[in-house]
Amino acid sequence: MTNTYAVVLAAGKGTRMKSSLYKVLHPVCGKPMVEHVVENMEKLGVEKIVTVVGHGAETVQSELGSRSEYALQAEQLGTAHAVIQAEDILANLSGTTIVICGDTPLITSETMNDLLNHHKQTGAKATILTAIANDPTGYGRIIRAEDGHVKSIVEQKDASDEEQLVREINSGTYCFDNEALFKSLKLVKNENAQGEYYLPDVIEILQKEGEIISAFAAKDFDEILGVNDRIALSQAEQIMRSRIAYHHMREGVTIIDPQNTYISSDAVIGADTVIQPGVIIEGKTTIGENCMIGPNSHIVSSVVGNGTTIHSSVVLSSEVGDHTAIGPFAHIRPQSEVGNDVKIGNFVEVKKSTVGNGSKISHLSYMGDASIGSNVNIGCGTITVNYDGKNKFVTTIEDDAFVGCNSNLIAPVTIGNKAYVAAGSTITKDVPGEALAIGRARQENKDGYANKLKLK
Repeated sequence: MTNTYAVVLAAGKGTRMKSSLYKVLHPVCGKPMVEHVVENMEKLGVEKIVTVVGHGAETVQSELGSRSEYALQAEQLGTAHAVIQAEDILANLSGTTIVICGDTPLITSETMNDLLNHHKQTGAKATILTAIANDPTGYGRIIRAEDGHVKSIVEQKDASDEEQLVREINSGTYCFDNEALFKSLKLVKNENAQGEYYLPDVIEILQKEGEIISAFAAKDFDEILGVNDRIALSQAEQIMRSRIAYHHMREGVTIIDPQNTYISSDAVIGADTVIQPGVIIEGKTTIGENCMIGPNSHIVSSVVGNGTTIHSSVVLSSEVGDHTAIGPFAHIRPQSEVGNDVKIGNFVEVKKSTVGNGSKISHLSYMGDASIGSNVNIGCGTITVNYDGKNKFVTTIEDDAFVGCNSNLIAPVTIGNKAYVAAGSTITKDVPGEALAIGRARQENKDGYANKLKLK
């Protein structure tokens, strides 16, 4: 969007959060609040985003990286003081500047786009994003003139009985003519009990100059929620979680219990997939169509194919193919690739391994640093012994191999194509293709020995 800029106010420490974590970095649905705000500005296509940072500036910059430019507010002296820190970057530009707080993750890009369009259509020098509150107590009231433009913003403590009945309130998000904004900021005084410079004073300055001040009401009051403590953080989480769930349900996903399902804002889920209660889906996870994600599964930053079932299991930073069954109680650790038509059964752990199409690891096994081919059968209790105390080594199991129960495969080792490993074997050297490997002690029976033990 040409000649449009954004100033994100993110300098406040957030003492009411009572946290060592910088306030705007507290996550909502798995993503820091300020990242939600910046992402929405990116969706609008603004030319420049300037994030005003203060306490914990380095951590915010580390999180957002090159997605934003930065201005430092070394002392927190009010919202007008914060915006003027962006003067060196924006002051000489013509166009429209959005000012938005970094702790308002629920304001959508659609609402911001409507606000911008309204601002341009009215020819206003400033436009206030407002909302209609059921209980406006504590908020600044928007007093409109007969022509619908803003006459004044009246704070609760200054409002008359009649003004206190007004339900339209100031959200703290604005659009300004950029040149008028920075000109007016220099005129803002700090003649108040707190000795701070307040951004709403710019509205009064522009009004006195005869400029049009407009207002645009958000459709949903929840959008303007500012997160200042843990209670508001929880409220924002619940609202966004519901919003995400409803989006997926409208797109054809069945979510059995939305209030007990946790899906990140970056997740993509295909139609006719069913999500059972207690599921947590985090990060940039993609789940295909016609999947069944069973209760209490946890999937993080992974890709899951079509028609796959994951039941009460954990999948982390991995890829799972089509028509594969995982769980219950399986653990797919990072950097694993599980193919199509695979079975990963109960109490199986797969770590940094590939599992080829059609292979089965049905129960009670550990496959670490393994390359497993197609149509391989791994018997119950099999372990790839991948660590010698200093280094990790790879186990290779080629196509159509059969590994019997309770086998230990001491890496580095290769089990050849169509080879068999007898149950209970400890394999320390390569097994040729189509060979049978037996690596266990010979059984010996001592008749009557049990009676001797009893006499001792």
